[in-house]
Amino acid sequence: MATIPITTRGAEKLKAELHRLKTVDRPGVINAIAEARAQGDLSENAEYDAAKDRQGFIEGRIQEIESKLSASQVIDPTSIDAGGKVVFGATVKLEDESTGDAVTYQIVGEDEADLKLGLINVGSPIARALIGKEEGDTAEVQAPGGIKRYEIVGVSYR
Repeated sequence: MATIPITTRGAEKLKAELHRLKTVDRPGVINAIAEARAQGDLSENAEYDAAKDRQGFIEGRIQEIESKLSASQVIDPTSIDAGGKVVFGATVKLEDESTGDAVTYQIVGEDEADLKLGLINVGSPIARALIGKEEGDTAEVQAPGGIKRYEIVGVSYR
């Protein structure tokens, strides 16, 4: 299995979700199943069916998170010294060459990506275009509306 890059913050977020699933959600659904069983006939018991479906989802998510954490390579962006190059975990300030709009993104793992927070997936087209470039370089990104050009204004590791 290939390693999955993830930032320290992303790993902590997954660990917190795993802890919640195991200590809150799993016991809650077990109680719901027990209560539904106590009501009698399971063949026509919608609460039982819903609880069993929920249990399947929770157990699947627990397995998924455990698998991702075991295959993950945790990278602390603050400890990176890439000499100003854009790498995984880097925070990049960009300026759209056509509009002059400035935007800041941090390149993170798939599970951490949230465009509203400025966190982009390392596999996204814009991240792939930025990787390996330095401050002052221009990155060309194939967007749905055509090629967009961004100038890299700043690179930091935080």
